[in-house]
Amino acid sequence: MARPRPWLALVLAALTSAATPAPSLRELVERHDLDGLRQRGPSAMKELVQLYEASDAAGRARVARVFYGLGWKSADAKRVLMADVRTSDRDLRLQAQWALGRVSDDPDVVDVLVENMRRDGNALFRDKAGCALAYDQIHLNGRQKLRLFEGVVAALEDESPDVRRIATLVLQIHTKTDRGFQPLAPPEQRAAALETWKQWLAEYRAQY
Repeated sequence: MARPRPWLALVLAALTSAATPAPSLRELVERHDLDGLRQRGPSAMKELVQLYEASDAAGRARVARVFYGLGWKSADAKRVLMADVRTSDRDLRLQAQWALGRVSDDPDVVDVLVENMRRDGNALFRDKAGCALAYDQIHLNGRQKLRLFEGVVAALEDESPDVRRIATLVLQIHTKTDRGFQPLAPPEQRAAALETWKQWLAEYRAQY
């Protein structure tokens, strides 16, 4: 059997490509195809938000995961994620907490995560809110981080040893030190280390 001529192979390839429709945005989300979504550019965020609003909890969690992966700022993405940041649905709640700092640098994002870290009745949600504060506030500049540090240093005085533990880890991840603060230490020992954190915070604040 004769081999196809080069030009014929090119024509056949072009026809095959043209016959294959481009994947829809929903398909890209379901496949978590971030490269395909990036090719559409930040303007795709509007359509992603519409998909989020039209989806059930599992679908919203998938879109939130995409928001996280893309890391594009969007006021509308922040709006819909904030509506689910205290949902009882486990996966959606986690994805929303993690994604918020990847779409916004607004101060109320930090505030709600600090509140969840300190007050949520579920230890998993408290811990993962701390993770979001530690790793996912990618759009904050140095001045904006002041609000985060103020909230987390204040949490070192929380009555809950678990909250103090999470706050210590958040600060350690940001600053590479724990300044000798031990969440389970006696109150007088914690107080001494807390003063070093307050002094550090005052010096940080003075830079801005």
